[in-house]
Amino acid sequence: MKATCSPIWSSFITLGLLTVASFSQPATAETITGQSGNVRAEISYEKAQDYQYKNLRLKIIRAGKTVFDRKPLAQDNDYDRPLGAIAKENQLPIVDLDGDKEPEVIADFFTGGAHCCTYSLIYRFDKSRQQYTKINHAWGNGGYGLKDLDKDGLPEFESRDDRFAYAFTSYAASSYPVQIYQYRNGKMVDVTRRYPKIIKNHASELWQFYLKEGKQYEDGKGILAAYLADKYMLGQGEDGWVQVRQAYKGRDRNSYFADLRKFLRETGYIL
Repeated sequence: MKATCSPIWSSFITLGLLTVASFSQPATAETITGQSGNVRAEISYEKAQDYQYKNLRLKIIRAGKTVFDRKPLAQDNDYDRPLGAIAKENQLPIVDLDGDKEPEVIADFFTGGAHCCTYSLIYRFDKSRQQYTKINHAWGNGGYGLKDLDKDGLPEFESRDDRFAYAFTSYAASSYPVQIYQYRNGKMVDVTRRYPKIIKNHASELWQFYLKEGKQYEDGKGILAAYLADKYMLGQGEDGWVQVRQAYKGRDRNSYFADLRKFLRETGYIL
């Protein structure tokens, strides 16, 4: 008797073969490298499946000698994509962030969502213990740019305050005050208020954006919130409130203003 197979079972068999084939594909090995002086670092990993990254390994070599070799490197989960740099693929940033003549190694990761999130593992060489230590800094929905903003030879991390995402509106309609960090003594320090010119320019851009596009962004509540935060960092909070109160005429204005003041106090903008 000749065996037969129904269309339904044929579909399951085909699906099973495709599934086996997809799991049997070899993992793709990739490496990201960087170098500064006699310090070289590399992150290697296997891309086992789409959106999964396994067997991460970080090696740091000083003057030809491996002084740090960690496998597996503990990213938050297997779906966190290692980036050479958030703004520049396939290059591992190795930069002296604090002026101690020892370059730090920055390993950046993207968690793989539609727009969130990014974080950095920053490795610092401890001369007294002759070993590397690290911190984990979360950037949220945004990233950062390394720029020497004050021309002192040391770069700052220029970013944005991600706490404003979804605070008063949808993500798409949210805006953010500028946020600037320096890396000092193994810690990230918020130094945004030391750069009033940058804050002023950013506030001006937000205000112009509100005037031109605010109505298209859910009445601009997210834009006005970020603008007012910038104004507080400039010491112009009351002037900012005058503009915000004149600008926003929504039916929820009283509750919005109360929530906004509370939020700015909780996030440290109102001191």
